[in-house]
Amino acid sequence: MKRAWWQEAVGYEIYPRTFYDSNGDGVGDLPGIINKLDYLRDLGVNLLWICPFFTSPMDDFGYDVADYMRVDPSFGTNDDFKVLLREAHARGIKIIIDFVLNHTSDEHRWFIEARKNRYSKERQYYIWKDPKYDEYGTMIPPNNWGSFFSESAWSYDEMAKQYYMHIFSKKMPDLNWENKTLRNQIYDVARYWLDLGVDGFRLDAIAHLAKDLTFKDSSQKANIEGYTLDMSKFSSIPRLFEYLNEFKDEVLIKYPRIMTIGEVGGLASTDEALKYSNYKTGALNMVFNFDTCWENGAYGSEDKLDYQIVTNVKNLKHLFKKWYDACNGKAWLPLYWGNHDHPRVVSQYGSVRYRNESAKMLATTLLFMYGTPFIYNGEEIGMSNVDYTRITDFKDVSALNYARKASNRLSEEQIIRFLRRTSRVNARTPMQWDGSDNAGFTTGTPNQKVNGNFKTINVAAQEADSDSILNFYKTALKIRKDPSILNSVLEGLFELVEPDHADVFAYVHKGAKPLLVISNFRSYEVPFKLSYRVKTVLLHNYPSMEKRGLMLQLRPFESYLLELDPGTSL
Repeated sequence: MKRAWWQEAVGYEIYPRTFYDSNGDGVGDLPGIINKLDYLRDLGVNLLWICPFFTSPMDDFGYDVADYMRVDPSFGTNDDFKVLLREAHARGIKIIIDFVLNHTSDEHRWFIEARKNRYSKERQYYIWKDPKYDEYGTMIPPNNWGSFFSESAWSYDEMAKQYYMHIFSKKMPDLNWENKTLRNQIYDVARYWLDLGVDGFRLDAIAHLAKDLTFKDSSQKANIEGYTLDMSKFSSIPRLFEYLNEFKDEVLIKYPRIMTIGEVGGLASTDEALKYSNYKTGALNMVFNFDTCWENGAYGSEDKLDYQIVTNVKNLKHLFKKWYDACNGKAWLPLYWGNHDHPRVVSQYGSVRYRNESAKMLATTLLFMYGTPFIYNGEEIGMSNVDYTRITDFKDVSALNYARKASNRLSEEQIIRFLRRTSRVNARTPMQWDGSDNAGFTTGTPNQKVNGNFKTINVAAQEADSDSILNFYKTALKIRKDPSILNSVLEGLFELVEPDHADVFAYVHKGAKPLLVISNFRSYEVPFKLSYRVKTVLLHNYPSMEKRGLMLQLRPFESYLLELDPGTSL
């Protein structure tokens, strides 16, 4: 079967602000990524997803775009990006960039003009509504919709004398995709970067472009401040697919070698995902959902202690299988444990105590499932959640908004504990390159505080250790890329083994070269029956196998990739 390049790729997400700083100003940059291209090639990845680097006031660290056509000076220049493209392509590495379509910064020239002039074309690029008034004559927002950032989805603009909509930060006004002129402006931006040579887009918050145009109040229970986050008002609304099909027809289809991934969030069903990305009529190549990112109960765990956070292994593997069953033969899947908005997976599903074992187990489990895997920067060395002790260390609008709202019901200790468990800052600490000051990320003062474990958890130390997590990833990626292995992974029927087992995530790929993955997700020994004849141990995170008859004695976070005897009954 002939596959597209992106179906055989291994992706790697880079959060540029904290990846590598080339000039000592404390902010990672494009020249820093160029500096590390050999590292990425040697790791074995051949697709980079780079988070936004456009001109921005950095209220949401680049997702608030002020100019889509220019690189922000903190990241470098447009010429730097051209060099990055050229050097990456020379190493066989493709690049996709984050394209923010739902909103701009309030410092974008469109919004500046929209505020000033009610009759300008730019006014129609955003969503404006007149205020309402309560029984006391007090001005209130147009409806009770809430935002993702713990506040109303509406802010009043004194200059415009109206409310504007924003489902993220108040400095990130939502675009009005009903306006054709606005859509054409967005398409021009896309063509600019594609003509420059980018290999595709990760489309941020793509599920939210269409809104419920009645703008009626949500019937969901409102919070004490009178608003509620009701995703049905602005997520996967049918009109959205008309926008995406137009985008495909006017732009994407004219660049047949590119790939597109849409971020559809945690509430999209498999049926909805297929509307985005099915082979026949989908506008996109695949979609990110977050179903498999929070299966340890950390989300909403404010009242729990750390030892009470336990991975629901049974549900986790059933979620992966649900998406495989829905998409196999109909759409393509990306594979990932998390991204720049999620906690570190070693802290989420693994163990800091068993960092080496659990990070390798998580690599094995993910890398040999059906789809295109994405590694988040630092995952390959087992980077973990922050060890911060002050709320002010969490330099993030979402985290600080949460802390402010929660301060009237939770202690500072509870807030910090929860943020250390769930905040997206966990993924945004500087990449730990070596044991020198600031983890070798910068010669200056880093924009985000470095995790305190950098002296022992870093790239340089792991490159020198043949048994390191980093070298395990390199080995695993070489195995995955072996044509016979890749064919089994992508074409052999995927089935769970002992699907109701509470502790072990095991699966087989049926086919000419049958494969079996067995992963213990617990920090204690778990017996597991080996019901197949093993031909070869391809990958293992312990130096030896412990077996008693037909039972494997799986040690903490022990994991196997096994090639099975072709004659074994599957």
